[in-house]
Amino acid sequence: MKISDIKTPVSSISGIGPQLTKTLAKVNIFTVGDLLQYYPRDYEDRTRKVTFGERGQNGKVHTVAQVVRQEWFGYGRMKTLKLIVTDGTGTAELICFNRAFLEKSLVPGTIITVTGQFFVKYGALQSTAFEAIKHTEYTESEPGKTLDLTSISPKESGVIPIYPLTEGLTQKAISKAITQALSQYAFGIEDEIPAEIIQKRGLLSKQDAIRLIHRPTEISQAAAARQTLAFEELFQFQSVIAKRVFERKGASGVLVSSAPQRESDQKVVDLKTFTDSLSPLQLDFFNSLPFPLTDDQRSVIYEMDAEIDRAYTERERILNQLDRGLPPPTTPSFTMARLLQGDVGSGKTLVSLFLCLRIISWKGQCAFMAPTEILARQHAETTAKLLAPLGVRTAFLTGNLRAKGRNPLLKALKEGDIDIVVGTHALFSSNVEYKDMELAVIDEQHRFGVLQRQAILEKGRVTNRGMTFEPNLLMMSATPIPQSLALTVFGDLDISSIHTMPAGRKPVTTYLVKEGNEINAYEAVRKELDQGHQAYFVYPAIDSDENIKSAERAFTHLRDHIYPQYKCALVHSKVDEEEQVQILNAFRDGAIQVLAATTVIEVGVDVPNATCMVIEQADRFGMAQLHQLRGRVGRGTAQSYCFLIYSKDITETGIERMKALRQSTDGFFIAEQDLKTRGPGELNGTVQAGELGFRIADLSRDMGIMQDARIDALSFISEK
Repeated sequence: MKISDIKTPVSSISGIGPQLTKTLAKVNIFTVGDLLQYYPRDYEDRTRKVTFGERGQNGKVHTVAQVVRQEWFGYGRMKTLKLIVTDGTGTAELICFNRAFLEKSLVPGTIITVTGQFFVKYGALQSTAFEAIKHTEYTESEPGKTLDLTSISPKESGVIPIYPLTEGLTQKAISKAITQALSQYAFGIEDEIPAEIIQKRGLLSKQDAIRLIHRPTEISQAAAARQTLAFEELFQFQSVIAKRVFERKGASGVLVSSAPQRESDQKVVDLKTFTDSLSPLQLDFFNSLPFPLTDDQRSVIYEMDAEIDRAYTERERILNQLDRGLPPPTTPSFTMARLLQGDVGSGKTLVSLFLCLRIISWKGQCAFMAPTEILARQHAETTAKLLAPLGVRTAFLTGNLRAKGRNPLLKALKEGDIDIVVGTHALFSSNVEYKDMELAVIDEQHRFGVLQRQAILEKGRVTNRGMTFEPNLLMMSATPIPQSLALTVFGDLDISSIHTMPAGRKPVTTYLVKEGNEINAYEAVRKELDQGHQAYFVYPAIDSDENIKSAERAFTHLRDHIYPQYKCALVHSKVDEEEQVQILNAFRDGAIQVLAATTVIEVGVDVPNATCMVIEQADRFGMAQLHQLRGRVGRGTAQSYCFLIYSKDITETGIERMKALRQSTDGFFIAEQDLKTRGPGELNGTVQAGELGFRIADLSRDMGIMQDARIDALSFISEK
């Protein structure tokens, strides 16, 4: 029986009454199977005595001591008991906060096993977090008489599991319940990993892993059990990912996609090889550019061109096979499915345009989807400006387009008179039809849900002679994905990264400013404005209460009191979209010097003359969002600056996040730091925020296990 099939109510276990049943429900334990999978969060290693004189890592002590005397300090309700104890190697003080009852049970002369963390404070070795167990056989010892404590073994030695707790749940109660469950149900639990993989990886059986994760006799057993259970969890997860790869690319795609690409996997393509590989349309575009492509851009374009060509040639091969009366292939036709990640300003959009031109060379259409109308409009303008001279027909489609202009556009799209359509969610509206949409480009992919991505792909999915063919997919992200997440949420995609930045870009200098010292940042910005540059001011809310700075109130202050001599403007989501576009265009043209905004300007605003980004109450934003906002400056050749103004009551985690942003402008580094402070999301479903539902695996710790599990899952699925 699989452990998840043990559906017996937890209340059936001896010693678990109605109250404990209710408490266990708070931590999602309803069945015996749930209880057996409630794993320890840590272990207390009590396999050897650690004296006061030795004190282990983090001040850990596990020794036998004698109570020498009792003392009290404080007054009234704050009066606290202090026990002076010795173990023969040293003397320590046990501070008994809220444990005055120990006065009667731990009288002078009592021998106890003491376990806890001890630190030197006020000139004495002390502990406020300790456990004391009496040795009743020695309670008659005379006060003041010290025994040979070195000959006495501590009680409750071994490896003690430490479980996560909630209100009303104690270590003793959960440990006792799990002991009962192990004795009654742990025999006969089936393995959930193929036997050959268990043998190959040197894993434990599931039955042994469950027993040893809860009741190890030494730490190494707990480690082996944890590795087995983490591998099983990640193997099962990666099997789901592998099935997605198989469904999209067939068995060959599974083997090719054994791991997302890393920077080292992308080989630099020399200029001649690159230009020889371009289609005539792409070559014309390349020759029209006033600047060179970076090495990473060339490598990514070369790589994706090859995949597009493979998708087309394989489709033609399959159709020819069907025309000759041969049976259809048993695996799906290959299509490109790739995530392109790179820092803000690294040139991802330019790469996507090269890919669109490859599709157009094959007589297909492209849909380019952006999360906001502002960003979509900018992409449409950029695309038309760059590609119109090549004869490429570009259109812009949003939900706000009126029927007078919308109907002719939809007709042209359906008849194939449009090569690239750029827009928002309107691109997959029910009345939008394509003649031959062969590529879907999704910018800022994290802004779209799984269902929305599927909806745009559905528009290009076609059935021909009984075979279904998928469109190619390119997702782009300016928020780099940590490798551990790339192996999960994007595990069914190939991944390309652009690390090199265009020549001439200078790293943005970041300053941390404590709330109350804003004037320092304002004056630094003034110097930039005086030199003819521009500045953004970003706020966490449009309008709000006293505790959150609002864009509307702050804008008035900036305009009337801080920078009255400069043209200031305000933009946020409640401003009409046409007015937003007018304001942003005026800012881009230099008619506005100071732009106050919310995160509406996070993407889609490219103003090389803007050199200052001021983010008020920066600790209210996520790290990725702060990095994106910072990326609005530094887009020209002048040195740019970002001022992160943080609240006085910032948390320690918040401070670490601010320091990481000051330390680096590398989005890949920022992404790794961000993963440490927030959950990576639900990766096999449609939810994209919150904690990943692993019981024991940890993405930040189990990267090696994840990679092994992925390789085995891909191999196993491809051979089935």
